[in-house]
Amino acid sequence: MDSVSNTTSPAPSRIKKTRNKLAEFFLMLYRVYAFVLRFFKEVFLPPYEFKEIIRQCYETGVRSFTLITLTGFIVGVIFTKQSRPSLTDFGATSWLPSLVSIAIMKALAPLVTALIAAGKVGSSIGAELGSMRVTEQIDAMEVSGTKPFKFLVCTRVIATTITIPLLATYVAFIALLGGYLNVSQNEGTSYSVFMEQAFEPLTFIDFWASLSKAIVFGFTIGIVGCYQGYNSTKGTEGVGKAANGAVVTAMFLVFIEEVLIVQIAGWFR
Repeated sequence: MDSVSNTTSPAPSRIKKTRNKLAEFFLMLYRVYAFVLRFFKEVFLPPYEFKEIIRQCYETGVRSFTLITLTGFIVGVIFTKQSRPSLTDFGATSWLPSLVSIAIMKALAPLVTALIAAGKVGSSIGAELGSMRVTEQIDAMEVSGTKPFKFLVCTRVIATTITIPLLATYVAFIALLGGYLNVSQNEGTSYSVFMEQAFEPLTFIDFWASLSKAIVFGFTIGIVGCYQGYNSTKGTEGVGKAANGAVVTAMFLVFIEEVLIVQIAGWFR
């Protein structure tokens, strides 16, 4: 009888662990839902922290400007160089401007911008708010009667939602500039001809989908970074986990949103 009880006892233990994991997962989903719902409730209520929003836009956009510029230019040059051999085999190098513009405007510009922002801006937000949480600065703001959620979370999410689309648009034109320089060097195409061929295959839906991606990506990066930092625990270890979780989670959600928006845009074509 003892041997039988020993062999069957691990099963209830595994079931209990599975239930606990499921409970933790659904509890986390509820916390995320409550956090996002609180944002939409407080973002429209006064006071409106315009100065802090502008400061966060500066931190998000201007401080990422150099990295974004360099990355966008390299993406345009590399994609053009990699695409040329395949088109040359079919004698279709004249299609290169259209191919480059379609790839950059539809996918690469918002996606590359979001991934860079998730690594730079998302981790910064998670670490900053995480350090404020573990050093009890947020608790002190709550005790003093101020609204830390409004000041810390809403301003950062608004800033990322505004600046990421602007940066994505800038990356698109910088990448096209890199593609033009490569095409001009090899084929001697003029700037006006390149731009005419680049924008010819694009439609309003393409621009709408690209802008929608950038807005959604910006909101996701901001809300994930703020959630991870605002709810961090365990001292300095929690700050590191908040920064890492902000980057990994934001990137994962960005890829999922990319697939969903592409599918939705495809229904309108």
